[in-house]
Amino acid sequence: MRVVIADDSRMSRLVCENIINDSDRYELVGSFATAEEAVNFCARNPVDMVIMDIVMLKGDYNGIEAAGIIKQHRPETKVILMTSMPEHTFISKARENNVDSFWYKEIEEIPLLSLIDRTADGESIYPDSTPVLSLGQISSTEFTSRELEVLRLLVDGYENPEIAEMLCISPRTVKMHIENMLHRTGFRNRLELAVNVRADGFIIN
Repeated sequence: MRVVIADDSRMSRLVCENIINDSDRYELVGSFATAEEAVNFCARNPVDMVIMDIVMLKGDYNGIEAAGIIKQHRPETKVILMTSMPEHTFISKARENNVDSFWYKEIEEIPLLSLIDRTADGESIYPDSTPVLSLGQISSTEFTSRELEVLRLLVDGYENPEIAEMLCISPRTVKMHIENMLHRTGFRNRLELAVNVRADGFIIN
């Protein structure tokens, strides 16, 4: 099976590449840092499976939007979405866009290769529910989608103006989101917040 990988995290992409390259069943035909590149590649080339992250900061599409486009034009192509973000709407949106399978990086109830194999064999594998993780004094269900996006970039070491530019919002709005998260989690500053996000496995890129 010809496989395409799309993930803006180089490390995550490398893990997927190694899984595919180590299997005699699959052939890696493309590996990209944006969902847009994956969509364009699938439009021009025969692809049997796409393994794609949901949240990617560059390009015109997130993984869910890209999956919908690929499925619309190539419904026979298997699509697996993966994420490290405990956003409760992702699963339902993935189903609406005919995504075949869904995998949480930080939970790994099923090993990724097993999920790939079962999807290739025609199964549709989804988790029973979005994982509920704790961060300080609150749980992941209490974060908005935008807060999770800000939090992901904060953990990656970006400053407020950079986060604002990447999310197309103002630095003042970024500051507001961070202050709200600090207040609700009980952490004293952004460094403490970022360290605990990493330590607790709340977001893994």
